[in-house]
Amino acid sequence: MTTPANPILVEVSRAETVESHHRGAAVVARADGTVVASWGGVAAPVFPRSAAKPLQALPLIETGAAERFGVSDQEIALACASHRGEPVHTRAVAAWLRRMGLSAEDLKCGASPPRDEETAMAMMDAGQFPSPLHNNCSGKHTGFLATALHMDEKTAGYIQPGHPAQKRWRGVLQEMGGEELAEAAAGIDGCGIPVVTMPLVALARAMACLADPSGLPATRRRAARRVIAAMTAHPYLVRGRGSFDTLAIKAGAGALVVKTGAEGVHAAALPGSGLGVALKIDDGAKRAAETAMAALLVHLGVVDEKAKAALAPVLARPVKTFAGTSVGCVRPAKGWL
Repeated sequence: MTTPANPILVEVSRAETVESHHRGAAVVARADGTVVASWGGVAAPVFPRSAAKPLQALPLIETGAAERFGVSDQEIALACASHRGEPVHTRAVAAWLRRMGLSAEDLKCGASPPRDEETAMAMMDAGQFPSPLHNNCSGKHTGFLATALHMDEKTAGYIQPGHPAQKRWRGVLQEMGGEELAEAAAGIDGCGIPVVTMPLVALARAMACLADPSGLPATRRRAARRVIAAMTAHPYLVRGRGSFDTLAIKAGAGALVVKTGAEGVHAAALPGSGLGVALKIDDGAKRAAETAMAALLVHLGVVDEKAKAALAPVLARPVKTFAGTSVGCVRPAKGWL
């Protein structure tokens, strides 16, 4: 039997004509696994990629590593971040590493240019080269190192699938997503850590557990609440200049956290309503994932009018000529919501 195509979630217009479109799947769930709404094949397995970072940060708090090393809420936010490599990000990660007796050389995420164009240009002008600190995952990796140190584990090889630092977060995904992952397809993420597939609906359920941790064990409940508090208090550290995640979290004023992932994955936890949201754009387009997530936040009624106004540039993202003239837009597909 042929699997039905996912619905069109986002369309791209030029003048009054739809020039392109993006198909995908999306789901809204509660912490008990109840599906509130869904579109497309939400049972299909996906790699959650960086959308899982808030979940991957939980062992940092649960194990006591955060308390031992005096990890601040800013650093918790960085452990959840896909930051853009601005000085505010890299300096904070470097200071966190130094406090533990480590350095950028201990990070095995690889060096990558800052995703923030202004920072990248300034570094080029100064003849500076990127380091692992500029990798958008450096905060997450520092969290892994902190947990390994605290648990008296070797920091060498901390990115290997068999290392306890990796096994811990995989257990978190399994428990909070309510899905057995022992036989799930696995791979390696762009930053070198192992990744595992899970149904999109399981990712939404796991995010719902962050939003409403009342049913979790006490230690994890406290960890979930701290992750949400850190991300909502420090949205700039979660992503950075000109980013959707920072814009949305700031606009939500405590009502939501969103987290981007590569290849068109996006997830959200909505503490006010206890809901989790996850979506995957079939072709992996970031522009579509952001517009779809913004549309879902409005559709679910979790943002006020002021926040809607802040999200307007993403809900109808202009398509412009090289001269800057708006000639179309990227928008939610008509009839989707």
